[in-house]
Amino acid sequence: SLSPIGGHYLHKNTCSLKITVWLLSMIMTTYACPKTCHCTDRNGMVVQCTSRNLENIPSNLPKDTVVLLLSSNRIRHIPKEVFTDLHRLRELDLSHNAIESVEAGAFQGISEGLRTLDLSNNHLSSLPKDTFTKLYARIRLSHNPWHCECSLQEVLRELRLDPETVNEVSCYTSVQEEYVGQPVIQVLDSGINFCNFHHKTTDVAMFVAMFCWFSMVTAYIIYYIKHNQEDARRHMEYLKSLPSTSHISKDYDTASSVF
Repeated sequence: SLSPIGGHYLHKNTCSLKITVWLLSMIMTTYACPKTCHCTDRNGMVVQCTSRNLENIPSNLPKDTVVLLLSSNRIRHIPKEVFTDLHRLRELDLSHNAIESVEAGAFQGISEGLRTLDLSNNHLSSLPKDTFTKLYARIRLSHNPWHCECSLQEVLRELRLDPETVNEVSCYTSVQEEYVGQPVIQVLDSGINFCNFHHKTTDVAMFVAMFCWFSMVTAYIIYYIKHNQEDARRHMEYLKSLPSTSHISKDYDTASSVF
């Protein structure tokens, strides 16, 4: 059996070993580089994952990443809070992918520190209203098939678009066909308000729906009245076809006198 002193020494060594393992795991989590990427330490990690046929954003990115390059892959979707642990991230390049959707909150955790965000040359046609909440980065959105309507206008209102590519953010489709092919910012700067157009379209649709409903009710009332008139006419004809009460009374009096 171990002496009290020896037991205390063994317990102390065990605790030290656990602390060492925990510190090593923390260091590995902080500085580990994904196998598909190349990492360089430049006062923070520069993670190069360009042209690696990635379909998803790597989940084991170093927590001290300052630059993350994910361009020219096959990424289709940006999920919520996927970058939330990268508090030091300053530059994020997601260009030349196949991104079709970005969840609201995708840039949560990095929004205040991020300085540049590149989403150009993807398959984006719309974005959730709160996609870029509190994001102060300069953003590239050029060469995407944007659908120009109210929600896109509300998203762009809060952004700092990259001035070099701002005129390449064009309407691929639009709620108003005459703006297809035109730069979105130029359309909005001309005074066009897609949200007003949306409200007008909604008002017209409601008016048409109410008119149709009113027409159906009116038609039903007219049908009901005509149907009741027909029933009333038939009832009157039936009553007329019955023997009159005066004639019946005379016949009854005659029969009574005979008896």
